[in-house]
Amino acid sequence: MRIGELAKLTDTSTRALRYYEDEGLIVPGRMPNGYRDYDDYLVDRVIQIRGLIDTGLPTRIIKQILPCLDKPRTIHFTDATPEMLATLEHERDRMTERIDFLTRNRDAIDAYLDAVKALA
Repeated sequence: MRIGELAKLTDTSTRALRYYEDEGLIVPGRMPNGYRDYDDYLVDRVIQIRGLIDTGLPTRIIKQILPCLDKPRTIHFTDATPEMLATLEHERDRMTERIDFLTRNRDAIDAYLDAVKALA
């Protein structure tokens, strides 16, 4: 597929897709005319990348862990340094805090909606 179609399917700008390509997060094929050709599997990959970016992970970390997120879950890099492991643990803990925060906010909104609907 062309970049515009991938952008539409993933709700991602073409600029972001080119950035992901520049960072080595996605690798499109090339058509004989030189145009990029994005495989269907990249739809899920881009959505996954966006989700990781939304959690605050930098692309340098995403690039290192992305191969490990494929199925089957096989560890692809054996050169993880103690610093890298500490960074991943820190990022995981940040995600957990954010999940907890979002869960509390969602529950508060649910309670508010229930109260408003009960009055209606």
